[in-house]
Amino acid sequence: MYQQIIQAKLTENINCTSLEIINESNLHAGHNGFSGEGESHFRIKISAPEFKQLSRIEIHRKINKILAKELATIHALAIEII
Repeated sequence: MYQQIIQAKLTENINCTSLEIINESNLHAGHNGFSGEGESHFRIKISAPEFKQLSRIEIHRKINKILAKELATIHALAIEII
């Protein structure tokens, strides 16, 4: 569910030349009793022409703003600008 929503929102709001959304929830199994199932930890690998004019912090803020609703529910989001 979240993976598809993240994909849709980012492609709708950013002209991505590359976008990969990886569900890393299983890597956190056992942490504070977490089973590793579901959608709680994500990694985004993203590139876009507009990023060349923005700082890393500005890019992260833009992505966080786009995904604000989802970030209120998911536990972690790693952003890799490629």
